Amino acid sequence: MKITLELLEKKGACDSGVAWFKEKFGTEAGYQDVLDALAKEDRADWARWLLGAAGRTSDVIEIKGDLVVEHSIFCAGFLKVTGKIFSKFLFAGSGIEAGSGIEAGSGIEAGWGIKAGSGIEAGWGIKAGSGIEAGSGIKAGSGIEAGWGIEAGSGIKAGWGIKAGWGIKAGEDFGIYAGIGLRLSLKQEYAVVVAKEEPKNLLLGTFVKKAEETRV
Repeated sequence: MKITLELLEKKGACDSGVAWFKEKFGTEAGYQDVLDALAKEDRADWARWLLGAAGRTSDVIEIKGDLVVEHSIFCAGFLKVTGKIFSKFLFAGSGIEAGSGIEAGSGIEAGWGIKAGSGIEAGWGIKAGSGIEAGSGIKAGSGIEAGWGIEAGSGIKAGWGIKAGWGIKAGEDFGIYAGIGLRLSLKQEYAVVVAKEEPKNLLLGTFVKKAEETRV
């Protein structure tokens, strides 16, 4: 898939973004090439916009071993790594899967699911269009959100709230904590745990039952 100046202008890209693209690539470039260039500059704002404007692809990036970089990772399709993933921001248009752990200094976002053989940790938030699954713990500096379920082999900890379209499940004898990073005055409003059913081992946070969707 190609990203062109015409497409950027049609989708309403900002003037600085268009100028950056023109300087880097001229009139057109491969979708993933553009995301790679944005990743090296940690332009999460532009990468998130581009993924939303151009959409996800069916491409799969497969890497044997670890994927460890000091900058960000942005992928138009599915990212599959046999070892661990470490980066600044980590975005995928489709899904993210790692044989070991996934860690981002900032945020983790996937259009579909996020799955790790061990833990998932982000300095900011973790967000997936479908499910989030970790062999051990899940930890986010801000919120955790999944369109489907959230499941961890050990504990689940969020600086802010936790939201799931289905259920939230931590490992046996481990707790679920929402609002760890909040002041006491903000906990009632933001330390909220939303799911279809209250998690059995919710130790911190206010549970709110997910509203049933109305179909017309």
